[in-house]
Amino acid sequence: MDPSIIIGSDHAGFELKEKIRAHLAAKGYRVEDAGTFSSASVNYVDYGKKVAAAVSEGRFSKAILVCGSGIGMSMAANRYKGVRAALCSDILSARLSRCHNDANILALGGRIIGDLLAFELVNTFLETEFEGGRHLDRIRSMDS
Repeated sequence: MDPSIIIGSDHAGFELKEKIRAHLAAKGYRVEDAGTFSSASVNYVDYGKKVAAAVSEGRFSKAILVCGSGIGMSMAANRYKGVRAALCSDILSARLSRCHNDANILALGGRIIGDLLAFELVNTFLETEFEGGRHLDRIRSMDS
């Protein structure tokens, strides 16, 4: 387990991000919070970029982004080389995003899912290993 993770949100994801941050800290993760730090309206792109850059540059191996739907954050993050952000709202998608797609950012919709499901998605995402094998060449081809 990599004990460090970066997390970010916009105003619509702020409340869920705070709960996830506390959940991760309780599980022993060192959490870098990239913001936002309140529910005041902000541009989700700014926070998606900050978190995606940290993953793309290798400062963090995994991250979590939260906005209202999760769609905007995943779109913003996936513009960065080496970033594979997966928008998940069910456990199977979270598991497959890791074991088949080696996703390194979990995107969540703060207005879509509840706290308990979010915690299960986070746990699944962080505890599932990439299978490699036939999936590795596919992952490598995304960055070529």
